[in-house]
Amino acid sequence: MKGSPKNSPEARLLAGLVALRLDPALAAPLLKYLGELVLWNKTYNLTSVREPAEMVTRHLLDSLTVLPHVSGRVVDVGSGAGLPGIPLALATSALHVTLLDSNGKKARFLRHVQRALSLGNVEIVEARAEAFTPTARFDCIVTRAFGSLREFLETTAHLGADRGRWLAMKGKLDRKELADVPPGFRVEQEVQLHVPGLDEQRHLIIAVKT
Repeated sequence: MKGSPKNSPEARLLAGLVALRLDPALAAPLLKYLGELVLWNKTYNLTSVREPAEMVTRHLLDSLTVLPHVSGRVVDVGSGAGLPGIPLALATSALHVTLLDSNGKKARFLRHVQRALSLGNVEIVEARAEAFTPTARFDCIVTRAFGSLREFLETTAHLGADRGRWLAMKGKLDRKELADVPPGFRVEQEVQLHVPGLDEQRHLIIAVKT
């Protein structure tokens, strides 16, 4: 992959993993995933980010910032290219991650990555969130791109366990959006995320059932 040695995808990823206090050995599988993403993105248009080094920061490291907040059975709603689900599954084998997306091309990419990386703790479901009925409800319902917080909670309310947590990754906080939580939910926590190498606001909104 292109880039000066100090700003190559590999160097950026290793520095980011160190900053996040994660095992540098995680770089190898993440770079393999990145290679597949770069290759498939040329045809499938999985992400508008084209430069591999930028993908490291905006996709891989961004996804990994929520690792301390997930556990157990996780569903990544509107997973797209597998973000944040695949980096989370690679980082912690104890997680069982379901990647949920209704787009056929993206689901094909996800199935390919699952095979290529031998991800035994990942399941791919090609369906709309409101039409998906899991065999068991999830401990964590996470998304990076699913409209407003209200829409996310209303659409996925049936997916979470009674003590489940809904995790919405956001940029700048919108107080009106935070106040517009549907009945039956409350915002439990607002977490400022620090993505290594990214000079932009990132936040995690954690909601629970009341």
